[in-house]
Amino acid sequence: MIALKIGVLASGRGSNFQSIIDSIESGYLKAEIGVLITDNPEAFAIERAKKHRIEHLVMVPGRLGSKDDFFEQIAEELKRREIGLVALAGFMRIVRKPLIDAFPNKIMNIHPALLPSFPGLHGQRQACAYGVKLSGCTVHFVDEGMDTGPIIIQAAVAVREDDTEDSLSERILKFEHKIYPRAIKLFSEGRIEVVGRKVMVTKSPADEKGLVNPSLTG
Repeated sequence: MIALKIGVLASGRGSNFQSIIDSIESGYLKAEIGVLITDNPEAFAIERAKKHRIEHLVMVPGRLGSKDDFFEQIAEELKRREIGLVALAGFMRIVRKPLIDAFPNKIMNIHPALLPSFPGLHGQRQACAYGVKLSGCTVHFVDEGMDTGPIIIQAAVAVREDDTEDSLSERILKFEHKIYPRAIKLFSEGRIEVVGRKVMVTKSPADEKGLVNPSLTG
């Protein structure tokens, strides 16, 4: 069986990138990371790639024509490396049509809120300001909207009365690192089907025994 080949897009520190690396190196994920692409030459994700001997490319939008040109060139780099899944790991740009068309239902993103609530930037800050009692994180497929694609997995995290954006972010991040590799694992095992807006997950014997739960709470 050929392992899933993942292309990761990141703009910053890349902690979710690291969680994918760790899941592969532990044997939890039967996959490999074919390339890291970043739009930020200073991204710490580059150091993570170097440490684990993963190829990395720096692609800066302003140097590559229009926004569509930028994403078309990203798509070409990914296709050249026979990437089967694109994982956004703190990639701070809205993905545009050329990349989405090249990888339909093969681009995942992790968002620090329970979508469809609080899309866009600073989901944790929005949750604290709004006064919700539950927040969390969501892994979803990427479409042309802002955090509007079909939802794969969510984890719920209680919001405390004294929470700040930073304290809530820290607790949510721990669950991001759990559910993103889990979503990728489901994809790599061919257990995900997108039906309209819904993501249907085929059960395995482990699910029947209660060993695998697609959603988490904390």
